[in-house]
Amino acid sequence: MSRFETKITIRETHIDFFGHVNNATYMQLFEEARWDLITKNGYGIPQILEYRKGPVMLDCHIRFLKELRARDEITITVEHDLTPTKPNQKVFKLRQQMINARGEVACEALYSYGLFDMTARRLVEPTAEWRRAVGQ
Repeated sequence: MSRFETKITIRETHIDFFGHVNNATYMQLFEEARWDLITKNGYGIPQILEYRKGPVMLDCHIRFLKELRARDEITITVEHDLTPTKPNQKVFKLRQQMINARGEVACEALYSYGLFDMTARRLVEPTAEWRRAVGQ
């Protein structure tokens, strides 16, 4: 399993009327970290358009554990597991966490996802390029 980390500062635009990060914003921040990972590993928008293949989320379970407030410095982790549990596996697991400056997990999300072929309109097995993009 590969692990990627990126640092983010919680902005005032991330905050709701309760003074903490809005629940929908957690999903946006997690997505930002996933894009950061694959783009840094050479699989950004240009490659998705060239290969006509990109990631698609199939489900998500999210847990909100600690408040995050404006100007909090956090680390977002991304962990992919492309280890096949059966032949021709096309659905994989992804785990993300937001960790506050005290080292506490503030939010955790578990996803099922796959590599989507935009021409065939179906999931495909991970390509070598995709494996590199997620650090495998």
